[in-house]
Amino acid sequence: MANPQQEDQYKEKFRPDVDPALDKEIEAALRDVSVEQLYGFDKPQEAAATPQAAAGGARRGKVVSIGRDDVFVDLGGKSQGVAPLSHFDTVKIGDDFEFTVDRYDEREGLLILSRKGVVSTNVSWETLEIGQVVEGTVTGMNKGGLELEVKTMRAFMPAGQVDMFYMKDISIFLGQRITAEVMQFDRSAHNLIISRKALLERQREEARQKLLAELAEGQTRRGVVRSVTDYGAFVDLGGIDGLLHVSEMSHRRGHHPSEFVKVGDLVDVKIIKLDKESGKLSLSLKQAMPDPWANIETRYPTGSAVTGRVTRVEPFGAFIEVEEGLEGLLPVSEMSWQRVRHPGDVVKEGDTIKLVVIAVDPGHKRMTFSLKQAGPDPWAQVKEKYAVDTVVGGKVTRVVDFGAFVELEPGLEGLVHISELASHRVKSAGDVVKSGQEVKVRIVEIDKDARRISLSIRRAAEPVAPAPTTPAVPAKPKKKKPELRGGLDWNW
Repeated sequence: MANPQQEDQYKEKFRPDVDPALDKEIEAALRDVSVEQLYGFDKPQEAAATPQAAAGGARRGKVVSIGRDDVFVDLGGKSQGVAPLSHFDTVKIGDDFEFTVDRYDEREGLLILSRKGVVSTNVSWETLEIGQVVEGTVTGMNKGGLELEVKTMRAFMPAGQVDMFYMKDISIFLGQRITAEVMQFDRSAHNLIISRKALLERQREEARQKLLAELAEGQTRRGVVRSVTDYGAFVDLGGIDGLLHVSEMSHRRGHHPSEFVKVGDLVDVKIIKLDKESGKLSLSLKQAMPDPWANIETRYPTGSAVTGRVTRVEPFGAFIEVEEGLEGLLPVSEMSWQRVRHPGDVVKEGDTIKLVVIAVDPGHKRMTFSLKQAGPDPWAQVKEKYAVDTVVGGKVTRVVDFGAFVELEPGLEGLVHISELASHRVKSAGDVVKSGQEVKVRIVEIDKDARRISLSIRRAAEPVAPAPTTPAVPAKPKKKKPELRGGLDWNW
């Protein structure tokens, strides 16, 4: 056994030199501190999990361990609990969740937990908590709502708490098992009021937050049209509603959103704008579709023949749709070889017509068509078909101050000047002919280059003048030679 005197010698040998200044500084710092304060005994100590802790209702905890069937949760301090693994879709160590305390297991010293939002299996009047999720069977219905049986307890669900949206007929739930959330209860009076709406809203919000974290601009998502307004439609992407503006519904023109979508439609939309702070989304239906203007010059080259439908008629022409979202202009000047007063005189909305592509501008998404070039040019053979001074039939198309226009055939029109309407003096062309009247006219002059034909009604009744003939020239009589006089006479 070591000698105490020797031990003191060893202690002295290895003890550091005393620093008076340091000792003085430590003494000043600890002058007003008690031993209890120094070791923290004066502060409230966090208790371990106890039966009293189970009365806390909802608690938030962190997953610290994952077993085969259970998840161990740290609730803070010395409180720990365990929840069934089946309450989680996905879980990993470090995840935070909201839990409902069901009871305290004295043997294990743990709180038995249920993940908040999961149906509680061992529910009774003693374990009820506000916000607890329970399951019950609808046994009846009254004027105010539904009557249910939850385990051995009778519960009531107001009609306004059956669904997130108004339901006119709630009798469809009779006999069904439904899940709901405890809104309020009175243990002594055995009154229990539950809400399916609150549970649906909470589940929707959880799904919304989860979906919001996954969404990004440029994504294409499938959704359901929830409502249609004058300026667009709202599409539910599975917990988040986004605005689909009317300008983003289709490549083709429309007057109202209801022309493109209706409530309940399943649509694929592209996210074009996302604000995660406010949760607002801007969606596009047309950007999720193929662009009809892609490779337009290859699919519709200049000079190609197409068939289109008249979508709108304007004073300057008509808009023609050749395929979904692909629309071009038919100018009034390209509607007919003859003069057109208004496009409505040639085409009507909804007409299907054959055209020729005369111009394509993919940069500005413009296409120009011609109706008159889709058929033969009646002026090409005008001189061969209609000789000057011949009488032909026609129909008066327009009556103007200076005369009347007569159509000889589709696209071929001539003018009867007011002076050629009648043999007498005419004050107004309308006094002689009316629009739509069939008349006989004589062709007076044809100018193929200027595309003009001059006609006459008053000369139509005149007989055709015979072709002029060359008169016969009388033969000149031969002159007799004068008799010779004087000189020699050979006739002896």
